[in-house]
Amino acid sequence: MTIRVLATPARATPSRRSPTPGSSGLVLLRLMDDFYSAVDRLCFLPDDLQSAIDVDGHPKRGGFLPPIPLPRRMWAGGRLEFLAPLRIGEKLERISTIAAIKQKTGATGQLMFVTVRHEISGGGGLAVIEEQDLVYREAETETSAAKKPSPAASSSPEIPDVQRSVVPDPTMLQRFSALTFNAHRIHYDRAYARDVEHYGGLVVHGPLIATLLMDLWLREDGTRPASFSFRAQRPLLDTAPFDLCLQRKAGGAKLWSRDAEGNVTMSAEVRTDA
Repeated sequence: MTIRVLATPARATPSRRSPTPGSSGLVLLRLMDDFYSAVDRLCFLPDDLQSAIDVDGHPKRGGFLPPIPLPRRMWAGGRLEFLAPLRIGEKLERISTIAAIKQKTGATGQLMFVTVRHEISGGGGLAVIEEQDLVYREAETETSAAKKPSPAASSSPEIPDVQRSVVPDPTMLQRFSALTFNAHRIHYDRAYARDVEHYGGLVVHGPLIATLLMDLWLREDGTRPASFSFRAQRPLLDTAPFDLCLQRKAGGAKLWSRDAEGNVTMSAEVRTDA
């Protein structure tokens, strides 16, 4: 299924402030003084009616996304290609397509991976290609959650060239949820996250972590990226600070986030060559 959407991003004053949910990221990446590379977090917000929202805060199944019966949905990763700059104020067009649907089996049972492809064009033509990987899984009961093995430790043996600490809190997560119209309750409803989806705290958004990693690159290097890819490896909670790490490589950088125990929670890569 393919859907076509038009939008006009609001004008904004360029800022080099820390990427709080009100000024960050995969939302509007500051690449030059008057140009931004826009992804669809702000320019193409969802507009589902309240009656169309399910108990977890996500829109009910069906419509553009396929009616997959598995109840739990999470962001697994994504890839972006930056082909041309987008000017603030110009009209944008996004064409979205379901690129792939794959079924797998994991430690939590049946999994379904859905890849959504977005093509975003401005006045100069195609500017950004983004692929989003969504994963659907079975619901856990309190018993199954207690029996589920903890994710394997995944510490990075590499030493970062740059490291920055972030202290997540409910206000940060609420602001990012509001900014991006992400109503999934694991990000702001602690009782729901704990008692229904069985997390040990509020879950930090995958796109927020990716935004912070990209911002780290832009702050430290500033070179216009040709591509950016990221993959979630384990949940990151608001119960402790976490680190953003960058290691420079030829033609870009390797980036990752790690929790207070040193486990890698997201890995990412920036490439500056085509």
